[in-house]
Amino acid sequence: QVQLVESGGGSVQAGGSLRLSCAASGLTSQSNCVGWFRQAPGKEREGVAQISNVTGATYVVDSAKGRFAISRDNTENMVYLQMNSLKPEDTAMYYCAVRPSRGCYGLKSAGEFKYWGQGTLVTVSS
Repeated sequence: QVQLVESGGGSVQAGGSLRLSCAASGLTSQSNCVGWFRQAPGKEREGVAQISNVTGATYVVDSAKGRFAISRDNTENMVYLQMNSLKPEDTAMYYCAVRPSRGCYGLKSAGEFKYWGQGTLVTVSS
């Protein structure tokens, strides 16, 4: 059974930083696309950053480029999202998701991801 557990969310002031973690277990495929998505109240789920776990290729949404970075530790089955220079508009529930058995090859939509975590809340105050 695949399980994704996010952690690291919290409340910060604008300009601050947070590091989100996603712990994955139960995956049987070696090549996966792992992504971070976010959803603010009343808005659609948005892809923030994705990484192909084999090649390490990363993709970041334009609104987060230069501020957010995604990385992985394959030995620990962990994926991280380092978020710097946070803005109030970054406030959302952040989810980790996996698209199994294939790399990312560009920023993929939420519908292409099969497994999802429960989310971790990020609140940025001005």
